Amino acid sequence: MDNSSLEISERAKNFVIEALKNEAEENLGLFIEVSGESNGQYQYDLYFQDVNDRTIQDSLLEIDGLKVVIPSSSIKKLTGAKLDMSDEQDNSQLFLINPNRPTVRTFSEEMDIPGDLTSMEALKIVEILDKEINPAIASHGGYAELVSVDGSTAYVRMMGGCQGCGMAAVTLSQGIEVAIKDGVPEIEDVVDVTNHSAGTNPFYASSKK
Repeated sequence: MDNSSLEISERAKNFVIEALKNEAEENLGLFIEVSGESNGQYQYDLYFQDVNDRTIQDSLLEIDGLKVVIPSSSIKKLTGAKLDMSDEQDNSQLFLINPNRPTVRTFSEEMDIPGDLTSMEALKIVEILDKEINPAIASHGGYAELVSVDGSTAYVRMMGGCQGCGMAAVTLSQGIEVAIKDGVPEIEDVVDVTNHSAGTNPFYASSKK
Protein backbone atom coordinates (compact mmCIF):
# COMPACT_ATOMS: atom_id res chain seq x y z
CA MET A 1 0.00 0.00 0.00
CA ASP A 2 1.57 3.31 -1.03
CA ASN A 3 1.10 6.76 0.46
CA SER A 4 -1.55 7.69 -2.11
CA SER A 5 -3.93 5.08 -0.68
CA LEU A 6 -4.40 7.10 2.50
CA GLU A 7 -3.86 10.84 2.47
CA ILE A 8 -2.90 12.79 5.58
CA SER A 9 -3.22 16.55 5.61
CA GLU A 10 -0.31 18.70 6.76
CA ARG A 11 -2.25 19.86 9.82
CA ALA A 12 -3.16 16.32 10.84
CA LYS A 13 0.38 15.08 10.33
CA ASN A 14 1.87 17.88 12.46
CA PHE A 15 -0.75 17.38 15.17
CA VAL A 16 0.05 13.66 15.46
CA ILE A 17 3.81 14.26 15.45
CA GLU A 18 3.46 16.79 18.30
CA ALA A 19 1.25 14.39 20.26
CA LEU A 20 3.82 11.62 19.87
CA LYS A 21 6.47 13.84 21.46
CA ASN A 22 4.54 13.66 24.72
CA GLU A 23 4.62 9.86 24.76
CA ALA A 24 7.28 8.15 26.87
CA GLU A 25 7.54 5.04 24.72
CA GLU A 26 9.66 4.92 21.60
CA ASN A 27 8.92 3.59 18.13
CA LEU A 28 5.25 4.45 18.38
CA GLY A 29 3.09 4.88 15.34
CA LEU A 30 -0.46 5.97 14.68
CA PHE A 31 -2.75 2.99 14.13
CA ILE A 32 -5.91 3.72 12.12
CA GLU A 33 -8.48 0.95 12.22
CA VAL A 34 -12.10 0.49 11.13
CA SER A 35 -13.77 -0.68 14.34
CA GLY A 36 -17.40 -1.02 13.28
CA GLU A 37 -20.37 0.38 11.39
CA SER A 38 -23.19 2.76 12.30
CA ASN A 39 -25.92 4.34 10.17
CA GLY A 40 -24.25 3.38 6.91
CA GLN A 41 -20.85 4.77 7.93
CA TYR A 42 -17.66 3.21 9.22
CA GLN A 43 -16.50 3.85 12.77
CA TYR A 44 -12.80 4.22 13.58
CA ASP A 45 -10.19 3.73 16.28
CA LEU A 46 -7.07 5.90 16.20
CA TYR A 47 -4.40 5.06 18.76
CA PHE A 48 -0.66 4.99 19.39
CA GLN A 49 1.08 1.64 19.53
CA ASP A 50 4.52 0.16 18.93
CA VAL A 51 4.85 -0.32 15.16
CA ASN A 52 6.62 -3.62 15.80
CA ASP A 53 3.28 -4.98 17.00
CA ARG A 54 1.92 -4.91 13.48
CA THR A 55 1.53 -8.11 11.47
CA ILE A 56 3.10 -8.78 8.09
CA GLN A 57 -0.31 -8.24 6.43
CA ASP A 58 -0.72 -4.76 7.92
CA SER A 59 0.28 -1.68 5.96
CA LEU A 60 2.97 0.68 7.22
CA LEU A 61 3.13 4.20 5.84
CA GLU A 62 6.00 6.56 6.62
CA ILE A 63 5.21 10.21 5.98
CA ASP A 64 7.88 12.76 6.90
CA GLY A 65 8.94 10.68 9.87
CA LEU A 66 5.42 9.81 10.96
CA LYS A 67 4.64 6.10 10.95
CA VAL A 68 1.04 5.12 10.27
CA VAL A 69 -0.17 1.52 10.53
CA ILE A 70 -3.39 0.27 8.96
CA PRO A 71 -4.42 -3.24 10.06
CA SER A 72 -4.99 -5.63 7.18
CA SER A 73 -8.75 -5.85 7.84
CA SER A 74 -9.07 -2.09 7.30
CA ILE A 75 -6.87 -1.57 4.24
CA LYS A 76 -9.58 -1.81 1.58
CA LYS A 77 -12.05 0.10 3.75
CA LEU A 78 -9.64 3.03 4.06
CA THR A 79 -8.30 3.16 0.50
CA GLY A 80 -8.72 6.70 -0.79
CA ALA A 81 -9.50 8.10 2.68
CA LYS A 82 -8.01 11.28 4.11
CA LEU A 83 -7.05 12.05 7.70
CA ASP A 84 -7.63 15.72 8.45
CA MET A 85 -8.21 18.19 11.28
CA SER A 86 -11.41 20.05 12.10
CA ASP A 87 -11.35 23.85 11.91
CA GLU A 88 -12.45 24.46 15.49
CA GLN A 89 -9.73 26.51 17.18
CA ASP A 90 -10.43 25.51 20.78
CA ASN A 91 -11.32 21.88 20.17
CA SER A 92 -9.69 20.84 16.92
CA GLN A 93 -9.89 17.08 16.35
CA LEU A 94 -8.72 14.47 13.90
CA PHE A 95 -11.34 13.06 11.56
CA LEU A 96 -11.44 10.80 8.53
CA ILE A 97 -12.98 11.62 5.16
CA ASN A 98 -13.70 8.23 3.68
CA PRO A 99 -15.35 7.59 0.29
CA ASN A 100 -15.95 3.96 1.23
CA ARG A 101 -19.16 2.75 2.82
CA PRO A 102 -20.17 -0.53 4.46
CA THR A 103 -21.95 -3.03 2.24
CA VAL A 104 -25.66 -2.57 2.76
CA ARG A 105 -27.50 -5.83 3.23
CA THR A 106 -31.13 -6.13 2.33
CA PHE A 107 -33.71 -6.88 4.98
CA SER A 108 -34.09 -10.40 3.61
CA GLU A 109 -30.35 -11.02 3.76
CA GLU A 110 -30.24 -9.81 7.37
CA MET A 111 -32.95 -12.34 8.21
CA ASP A 112 -30.87 -15.08 6.56
CA ILE A 113 -33.86 -16.55 4.73
CA PRO A 114 -33.26 -20.15 3.59
CA GLY A 115 -34.33 -21.81 0.35
CA ASP A 116 -34.07 -20.80 -3.31
CA LEU A 117 -35.97 -19.62 -6.38
CA THR A 118 -35.16 -22.46 -8.76
CA SER A 119 -37.66 -25.14 -7.74
CA MET A 120 -40.84 -25.92 -9.69
CA GLU A 121 -42.87 -24.58 -6.77
CA ALA A 122 -40.99 -21.28 -6.89
CA LEU A 123 -41.55 -20.91 -10.63
CA LYS A 124 -45.28 -21.54 -10.19
CA ILE A 125 -45.51 -18.94 -7.40
CA VAL A 126 -43.72 -16.34 -9.50
CA GLU A 127 -46.23 -16.93 -12.29
CA ILE A 128 -49.15 -16.55 -9.86
CA LEU A 129 -47.77 -13.29 -8.51
CA ASP A 130 -47.14 -11.88 -11.99
CA LYS A 131 -50.47 -12.89 -13.51
CA GLU A 132 -52.94 -12.80 -10.62
CA ILE A 133 -51.68 -10.85 -7.61
CA ASN A 134 -49.68 -7.92 -8.94
CA PRO A 135 -52.25 -6.75 -11.49
CA ALA A 136 -54.82 -6.70 -8.67
CA ILE A 137 -52.75 -4.65 -6.20
CA ALA A 138 -51.16 -2.40 -8.83
CA SER A 139 -54.00 0.09 -8.38
CA HIS A 140 -52.67 0.71 -4.86
CA GLY A 141 -49.17 1.25 -6.17
CA GLY A 142 -47.97 -2.03 -4.70
CA TYR A 143 -46.58 -5.33 -5.83
CA ALA A 144 -45.44 -8.60 -4.31
CA GLU A 145 -42.33 -10.63 -5.07
CA LEU A 146 -41.17 -14.08 -4.12
CA VAL A 147 -38.03 -14.04 -1.99
CA SER A 148 -37.50 -17.75 -1.47
CA VAL A 149 -39.12 -21.18 -1.18
CA ASP A 150 -37.89 -23.55 1.51
CA GLY A 151 -39.73 -26.88 1.54
CA SER A 152 -43.41 -26.14 2.09
CA THR A 153 -42.81 -22.49 3.06
CA ALA A 154 -42.87 -19.54 0.66
CA TYR A 155 -41.31 -16.22 1.69
CA VAL A 156 -42.92 -13.18 0.08
CA ARG A 157 -41.96 -9.51 0.15
CA MET A 158 -44.48 -6.71 -0.43
CA MET A 159 -43.21 -3.54 -2.03
CA GLY A 160 -44.38 -0.16 -3.23
CA GLY A 161 -47.67 0.95 -1.70
CA CYS A 162 -47.98 -2.34 0.19
CA GLN A 163 -44.79 -1.75 2.17
CA GLY A 164 -45.80 -0.32 5.52
CA CYS A 165 -49.52 -0.45 4.72
CA GLY A 166 -51.84 -1.27 7.60
CA MET A 167 -53.84 -3.53 5.25
CA ALA A 168 -50.78 -5.52 4.19
CA ALA A 169 -51.64 -8.41 6.51
CA VAL A 170 -55.12 -8.65 5.01
CA THR A 171 -53.72 -8.52 1.48
CA LEU A 172 -51.33 -11.33 2.36
CA SER A 173 -53.78 -13.63 4.18
CA GLN A 174 -56.86 -13.12 2.02
CA GLY A 175 -55.23 -12.60 -1.34
CA ILE A 176 -51.65 -13.70 -1.80
CA GLU A 177 -51.66 -16.65 0.60
CA VAL A 178 -54.92 -18.06 -0.73
CA ALA A 179 -53.81 -17.74 -4.37
CA ILE A 180 -50.45 -19.39 -3.71
CA LYS A 181 -51.88 -22.28 -1.70
CA ASP A 182 -54.61 -22.89 -4.28
CA GLY A 183 -52.16 -22.79 -7.18
CA VAL A 184 -49.32 -24.65 -5.48
CA PRO A 185 -50.74 -27.25 -3.04
CA GLU A 186 -47.21 -28.16 -1.90
CA ILE A 187 -46.99 -24.78 -0.10
CA GLU A 188 -48.44 -24.87 3.41
CA ASP A 189 -47.14 -21.56 4.80
CA VAL A 190 -46.68 -18.12 3.26
CA VAL A 191 -44.46 -15.82 5.31
CA ASP A 192 -44.29 -12.04 4.87
CA VAL A 193 -40.65 -10.92 5.15
CA THR A 194 -41.32 -7.30 4.23
CA ASN A 195 -39.48 -4.64 6.23
CA HIS A 196 -42.68 -2.66 6.82
CA SER A 197 -40.93 -0.22 9.16
CA ALA A 198 -39.04 1.11 6.12
CA GLY A 199 -42.21 1.76 4.15
CA THR A 200 -43.64 5.23 3.58
CA ASN A 201 -47.32 4.32 3.86
CA PRO A 202 -48.88 6.45 6.66
CA PHE A 203 -51.10 3.64 7.89
CA TYR A 204 -48.21 1.60 9.25
CA ALA A 205 -48.22 1.09 13.03
CA SER A 206 -44.84 0.13 14.46
CA SER A 207 -46.31 -1.47 17.55
CA LYS A 208 -49.65 -2.56 18.93
CA LYS A 209 -50.92 -0.87 22.06
